[in-house]
Amino acid sequence: QVQLVESGGGLVQAGGSLRLSCEASGSIFRDSAMSWYRQAPGKQRELVATITTVGNTNYADSVKGRFTISRDNAKNTVFLQMNSLKPEDTAVYYCNAVYYGLNLKRYDYWGQGTQVTVSS
Repeated sequence: QVQLVESGGGLVQAGGSLRLSCEASGSIFRDSAMSWYRQAPGKQRELVATITTVGNTNYADSVKGRFTISRDNAKNTVFLQMNSLKPEDTAVYYCNAVYYGLNLKRYDYWGQGTQVTVSS
């Protein structure tokens, strides 16, 4: 069983920065694509950023140039550096791991979420 534990959320003023961390238990981290999602009140969960097993990254248009996703395989941890934060970035941020088993079955794992609140 894989567990994902997020940390680093909090309250910050507009224009500020936060760094989220997500530590994974288990042995599949290195072979998993890792993503950050977010869900604002009354809205659907949306993909923020993804990093593949080889380090390729992809971002939502709304965060390009402001957020950076990275991973440290030695520490089983994925990070989301968030700069120039805006009130519209306020949401619960979730860590996600996608792993494909030997039978190509997809396994999705989610963290419990961490609240990010950006005040204007």
